[in-house]
Order: sequence, then C-alpha cells, then structure tokens
Amino acid sequence: MDTPHTTPNTTSLAPPTAAPRWTVDQVAALFDLPFNDLMYRAQTVHREHFDPNAVQRSTLLSIKTGGCPEDCGYCPQAARYHTGVDNEDILSVEQVVAAAQCAKDNGATRFCMGAAWRGPKQRDLDKVVDMITAVRGLGMETCATLGMLKDGQAEQLRDAGLDYYNHNIDTAPEFYGQIVTTRTQQDRMDTLSRVREAGMHVCCGGIVGMGETRRTRAALIVQLANMDPYPESVPINNLVQVEGTPLGDRFNGAGQLDLLEFVRTIACARITMPKAMVRLSAGRQEMPEGIQALCFLAGANSIFYGEKLLTTGNPDVERDQALFARLGLHAMAAKGA
Repeated sequence: MDTPHTTPNTTSLAPPTAAPRWTVDQVAALFDLPFNDLMYRAQTVHREHFDPNAVQRSTLLSIKTGGCPEDCGYCPQAARYHTGVDNEDILSVEQVVAAAQCAKDNGATRFCMGAAWRGPKQRDLDKVVDMITAVRGLGMETCATLGMLKDGQAEQLRDAGLDYYNHNIDTAPEFYGQIVTTRTQQDRMDTLSRVREAGMHVCCGGIVGMGETRRTRAALIVQLANMDPYPESVPINNLVQVEGTPLGDRFNGAGQLDLLEFVRTIACARITMPKAMVRLSAGRQEMPEGIQALCFLAGANSIFYGEKLLTTGNPDVERDQALFARLGLHAMAAKGA
C-alpha cells in the first residue's frame, strides 16, 4: 500500500494502516490545507512516482453520438434533452482509424472511443472490437467508454486488445441521485468489477462543479482512492454547462466552481492515488492557462488532446503545444517507446 508523503505538522492527514485507505474526514482535511501546503504535498507525491514535466496526451473520439436513453443531468447526448446533438449512426472502422492516425501524428499516445448508449448491443460490440484491433495496429494504447457492460462483454474487449475501460462514477454516492436517476452508482461499480475481472486497466473519475459541497468532492475522491486497486487513470472533469440539460442553467452561467477549488481536487486525487495518471479532462477549454499550469503543478499528468471531447470543445492542438512549450512540459512517451 502506498503511504502519502507527510510534511511537517500534517501527520493527522496520513491514511489509516488498514482498509479503508482513506476516510472522508481525512480527505476533507487535505482540501482544507492552506493552498501552498496542499500544492507542496501533491507535487512531492507526484515527483516520487512520475517525471514532473511529462504529460500524457490522449485523444477522445465519439464513435456513436447522441440518442442515449439515460438522464445524466450534465450530458447533451441524452435523447430526452433538446441540446442540438443529433442521434447519429456508429462510425465505420475506416473513419475511426483515420481519426486515430491523425491523433497519433499530432502526438497522442492513447486513443479513446466513446459511445452514447446505456450499454452496447452485441452487434455494436462486434464493430467496436474491430475498431480496437485496428487502432492497436497503429501502435497506440486503446481506451473505450461504452456504458454498462453485461457478463462476457469485458472479455471480448480484452481479447480485442483494449487497454483501458473508462467508466466514471460521476460523483459521491449521497449526491448521485441528484444527477442521474436512470441508473444507480452500483450499476457503474458492477461494470468496473467486470472490467477488473477481465484483467483490463480501469479509467475512472468524476465530475465536479455540479452544485456539490467540498465534502461531497472529498467523498468522491475517497470512493476512487479506496477501490482495490484504485484506477490506473483518473479523469477529473469540471462541469461544462450545456444549454438544454438540467445542469445547463442551474448556476446562472459558467464558472460556478472556483477554479482554485478545482486545482485542490486535482491535488487531492494525486495525493490519495499516487501512482495513477490524473487527467485534466472536461472543462479545460474554459480554464485560463494559469489555472491549467497549477493543475499540472498539483499532479495532473494527462490531458485530452484535440479539438473536441465527444460533443464539447477542447483546446486545439496548436494552443496546447504552445502552452507546453511555455511551461517546459513534454509529451509522455508511449509504452514501449
């Protein structure tokens, strides 16, 4: 078990020696640290496990957009909301390979494929299997987010060569019903168990800025950190408000969460999950470059790279390259490179 680095006068913040690794009170105490102390601790932990100036670049492609039957309050792809997102057919293998090759040419090392459905039907999964095999043939890591999996489906994805399965738990258990009602959080956990049992890596994080309290954010981090093992990849998303969704106008405009609080969330994720890739994910388009720099200092070492995240915007490649150059960051090498 990894023991977080302990700075002077913070011994009470160490995790317990037996499961669970972390309690909500302990992570809430991390959140409450003076900002400089929290950043120091997170950066210290980060340097123990990673090159502090290397950032993994992943590209996300929507292979099936719109028409989802779920009611996630943040999602413009839900069929029940009027967001201007059309229900489209699944892409062809050729379209996906072309997009993956473009991503690789622009420096991405992991290619993620996302589909808007509750879970894949077998005919859909057969197509995704072909996509995974083809993208792996380009020498890229592969990731898929396909919703909830039934028995046997994780094994099919594994056999195709899928490296990571993304399945976020969204928010803390006590807040979950205020965001999604068409599934329970346990449904998500069941799929994550199938992924683990199949031997694949887990990519699992959540969304902040949905009206939750700091303690709720701490509870989200605790739930992730106490998974056994915790996810290898942890995307932290800041809500992107989309008109037409229940969360689109709840806060009277964007920027409802103090962005320094978002940085604190990144730091707490790094401290509690020291060996995970912590990904600065949705919401980066709206973040000033100074806040992004603080996120990297807090331990974020992965980003989504490209012009779009499923249906919402993302900083373009040239802008990211310029920011990396200004900060002295470099791309993390692909495995085996």
